[in-house]
Amino acid sequence: MTKHLLSLSLLAALAGCNGAVDTASVPPPAKQSSEHGKIHPEIWPKQNSPIAREPAREARIAMLLAKMTVEEKVGQVIQADIASVTPEEVKEYHLGSVLNGGNSAPNNDNHSPAIEWLKLADKFWLASTDTSDGGVGIPALWGIDAVHGNNNVVGATIFPHNIGLGAANDPELMREIGTVTAREILVTGIDWTFAPTIAVVQNDRWGRTFESFSENPEIVSTYAGMVVEGVQGRVNSEQFLDNDHMLANVKHFVGDGGTKDGIDQGDTLATEEQLRDIHAAGYPPAIQHGALVVMASFNSWHGKKMHGHRGLLNDVLVERMGFDGFVVGDWNGHGQVAGCSNVSCAAAFNAGLDMFMAPDSWKELYKNTLAQVKSGEISMARLDEAVSRILRVKLISGLFEAGLPSSRPYAGKFELLGSAEHRAVAREAVRKSLVLLKNNEQLLPLAPNSTILVAGSAANNIGQQSGGWTLTWQGSGNKNSDFPNGESIYQGIASAVTAAGGSVELNESGEFSQRPDVAIVVFGEQPYAEFQGDVADVDFKPEDSLAILKSLQAQGIPTVSVFLSGRPMWVNPEINASDAFVAAWLPGSEGGGVADMLFRDAQDKVQYDFSGRLSFSWPRTPSDVELNLGKPGYDPLFAYGYGLSVTDTSVFSELDETLDPTITAQNDSRYLFAGDAVQPWRLVLNDKAGETQVTGNAQRSAAGSVNVKAADYLAQEDTIEVTWQGDAQLLLQGSPVNLSRQSTADMAIQIDYKVISASEGTTALYIDCDGCDTNIDISDDLKLKVGQDWQKAQIKLSCFGLSNDALTRIKVPFGLRSSEGTAIQLKEIKLVSNEGAARCSL
Repeated sequence: MTKHLLSLSLLAALAGCNGAVDTASVPPPAKQSSEHGKIHPEIWPKQNSPIAREPAREARIAMLLAKMTVEEKVGQVIQADIASVTPEEVKEYHLGSVLNGGNSAPNNDNHSPAIEWLKLADKFWLASTDTSDGGVGIPALWGIDAVHGNNNVVGATIFPHNIGLGAANDPELMREIGTVTAREILVTGIDWTFAPTIAVVQNDRWGRTFESFSENPEIVSTYAGMVVEGVQGRVNSEQFLDNDHMLANVKHFVGDGGTKDGIDQGDTLATEEQLRDIHAAGYPPAIQHGALVVMASFNSWHGKKMHGHRGLLNDVLVERMGFDGFVVGDWNGHGQVAGCSNVSCAAAFNAGLDMFMAPDSWKELYKNTLAQVKSGEISMARLDEAVSRILRVKLISGLFEAGLPSSRPYAGKFELLGSAEHRAVAREAVRKSLVLLKNNEQLLPLAPNSTILVAGSAANNIGQQSGGWTLTWQGSGNKNSDFPNGESIYQGIASAVTAAGGSVELNESGEFSQRPDVAIVVFGEQPYAEFQGDVADVDFKPEDSLAILKSLQAQGIPTVSVFLSGRPMWVNPEINASDAFVAAWLPGSEGGGVADMLFRDAQDKVQYDFSGRLSFSWPRTPSDVELNLGKPGYDPLFAYGYGLSVTDTSVFSELDETLDPTITAQNDSRYLFAGDAVQPWRLVLNDKAGETQVTGNAQRSAAGSVNVKAADYLAQEDTIEVTWQGDAQLLLQGSPVNLSRQSTADMAIQIDYKVISASEGTTALYIDCDGCDTNIDISDDLKLKVGQDWQKAQIKLSCFGLSNDALTRIKVPFGLRSSEGTAIQLKEIKLVSNEGAARCSL
């Protein structure tokens, strides 16, 4: 696949879009600078914005600025989450924008019907444009993470995630997907989507790998402008940001896909040239296609947080790349800048961040930012610059003239959500995204009039095949009934087989009543998004699917594996146990697109050949997490660009199944599972005589003040029962970990527990680092729950009130401090995303 190798000159040409880039201004790659973290703007591509500043528009901006009070100006640079702000507060504080985070929705219900989204859009628009208080009444923008279709709204068309679309290698299809997505968002009255993600992932451990089109910057740079154009319309044409289109948002600037060890929000240690040529590859073409919003990234570059990096946000993005929109932050990302907090960060604003994304911190941030402007810490010139940028985008997008959301042309046309036309585009995307890795004896495509067994836990699970960022942030908690316009992979198979006169049986465990001609086993990763998606290696660990495949293989039944994943993974044993193996990625709501590729038509003719080719290299071992085309020592199992056609006659030999014994731990956010501490955490008892580590199924503390024993709930010894006879603590302890990013993302400690009895004294829940013990009094909560059944509580990390610095060195992520009379049973303790249930008490 030499055609996919990227040089700087090719990047400049791609970015140029009909010569808009001054390629002569881009010198040959500079020598690697010894000044790590220092930016040299002169080596970055130089281009101008494709959108001219019209005199009439600029005059209107100046007029609005002259009328606005400083309070109104500060309001414009603040964005609040709909779970933490009311329409009345939007009016009172003159807020420039609202968003709905991954788990925010109307009425605090992630499965709210579409009409509720439109009603709420009207309320925010009316509040922001209300001039009864004498204000200017500037309409607020509503931003939404519609990253693979309008994925927050029940009934919407859910497209494959970006990793699958990258395998399709079809830029025109990207434009069409952007257009369909925009229409389905406009139905709900929303103005702006936080998409596309144009990260170039270099370490597949990252939990957001599925949001990247490719490890190769060429695909990303080719796609970036096309998606923007699909969402917004062709720049400088009559369709640009007309009633059929809306604002796009390229993200995350810059280096999010290159962090050390693939850690979300981590540090990117690339050279400046690598940052430019790999990670920033999509930005010049996106800007040339009219991108008006760029989202700053959580990551650092050589230790400096991107939200506070003026060299990149201003000197490169604005001054060199010609970006003439506004820069928005990510979820409280400004709070991670050195010297800042979620509620105060002049440094980020002065560095070039134009709009703070301050979901739950907005009110105090507003007050502090206003004070900083009045004190001169933020100059009036810088505030006016940011507000002008925001107003310019609002004017270009037609927001001032758009009117009440429910009055707009597409508003309320709910029949467009999951319409046949839109689903056809998604189904095409599924077909083009699948990659055939193995097809011994040309098993695929199958005759549809066969007897088919469909097995695997993912076979009839639309939520699992759609992945994260689907109705909920992590994509968890969804049922097939939540996708009224969707089709599971099993349902797609059943439709194809029954229409051709065949028969199909669904049995997740692989059992059958009639011996099948062929078995199709659908399995893969459970849904996840950032934080929870980060892994230690790329070994696919669940074993049920492998047992099913081996059982079918032993019975002489030909097997087809359909593997769902958000990253390439080490599945050598599963490939060996399959006659055909399909990398289906996360195909979304159109399971019929998978069936299209597995079966011939009713006349036994090939309907579609596999055209998907790997846009990520496939690992030879579980440790192959930085396996990128062109890297020294490149030795993948399947190289970048690999993919079989149904006409290929190659036959696989057995793959090596040897597993490094160190690759054993399931990397997740669990601290206690089935009553046992999850490594590397230790369960410890602490009383006046000191600490005692729990090493067996029964343990007493040193002074006998607390004891622990294994107890049964759903299975043998799957919980622990903890009983206090005096003052003592139960804690999970280990080496210090950094929970600052989890706190920033509104994550919570989830506890599965049952209260047997409660002390008359104080019981406290705490987390601890050296010198920062903090606790929440849960005494009354325990007393109310005595004798009740099992409970599930979610305590927000932010409830503990720790600073970002303290959160970087947590050695006790969970502790209980109590006294004589308390007895509690514990099953599981883990970090989870807050889906609206988290609070500051049990």
